[in-house]
Amino acid sequence: MAFALSVVNFLAVAKKIPVSQFQQPLAANPFAALELSGLPEGPAESTIPSPRSKTSPGRVVLRREKSQRGGKTVVVVGDFAVHWSAEEIEELARRAKQSCGCGGTVAGREIELQGDDPARVRRFFEGEGFRVAGV
Repeated sequence: MAFALSVVNFLAVAKKIPVSQFQQPLAANPFAALELSGLPEGPAESTIPSPRSKTSPGRVVLRREKSQRGGKTVVVVGDFAVHWSAEEIEELARRAKQSCGCGGTVAGREIELQGDDPARVRRFFEGEGFRVAGV
């Protein structure tokens, strides 16, 4: 019983930071005293092209999944090369859904396209320059 009271007392006196109130910014800028003179110039603008500009988009693997989807079939496109960013995969998924005339989503680094038409999905990705494996 004494332990329970001490825990309650501790929680009652613990300071909490109010998160619903307006927070005051710092009174002074901690970087105001830094001097930029005497520092070397930064690197010039990079003219390195993106990694995909001269290479093929890579290889993707198609697979058909039905489990955990209420009996509905989806075609999952995965194994994108590491140089594909999440935004580029989202854009590719948007174009694939539009071209295949179906719905879909991006889950992690995989595109899930609704329906059981892997031939249409294969044609789209081959048209985009990918080497397609699977299904």
